[in-house]
Amino acid sequence: MQSQEEMMVTAVVGVGAIGKTVAQLLVDGGERVMLASKDQAKATALAKELGDQADAASVRAAIDQADIIVFAVWFDAIKELIAEYADLLPGKVVVDPSNALAADDQGNFTPILPEGQSAGSVIAGLSPAGAHYVKAFGSLPAELLASGADRAPQRAVLFYATDDGQAAAAAERLITAAGFDPVKAGGVRDTGRVEVFGDLHTFGGLNGKLVTAQEGLAAVEASA
Repeated sequence: MQSQEEMMVTAVVGVGAIGKTVAQLLVDGGERVMLASKDQAKATALAKELGDQADAASVRAAIDQADIIVFAVWFDAIKELIAEYADLLPGKVVVDPSNALAADDQGNFTPILPEGQSAGSVIAGLSPAGAHYVKAFGSLPAELLASGADRAPQRAVLFYATDDGQAAAAAERLITAAGFDPVKAGGVRDTGRVEVFGDLHTFGGLNGKLVTAQEGLAAVEASA
């Protein structure tokens, strides 16, 4: 008989580049996932592709049935989803990989929030009481998530940030299952550090580099 921990289900809401990659890595790591998207056909097709460890459902059903919710969609979409499904989120772990960015015609990204404010602080503030918030799976782009998993001889790091013990445990479980070493970057006030342009983001202070756990811990402490 499986323990409660072994039976945990992670909903991945959004099946774009990040959602597909996270779902694939979690299934490869033995986790059960439930896929949801506003385009239900895409979620169903991905679930079929991923095999027996994956299912598809409506967004409401996926959030309702899962223990952990990865909102693998754009920042503004997460805000809308949290407002729409706030009744289901208490008791759930809310995983936020978002970056608050806008793209220009040349494909260059610029922040859309005032300096000193992070996507994480906004999403955490919108999450209903009783939800367990964590910023995770956003410190690497999808292509590096896919190629950097299970790196040898030392795993690469995925940073996370939270003030919540239950959310921290869930993030460490999922990051480990996905083939990375988890390193805590701090609490909600530190979420900007693991977002684009932050000192712990691959497209920020790490200058495209994947780091080991030892290097990651040193980087967290150096700028804390």
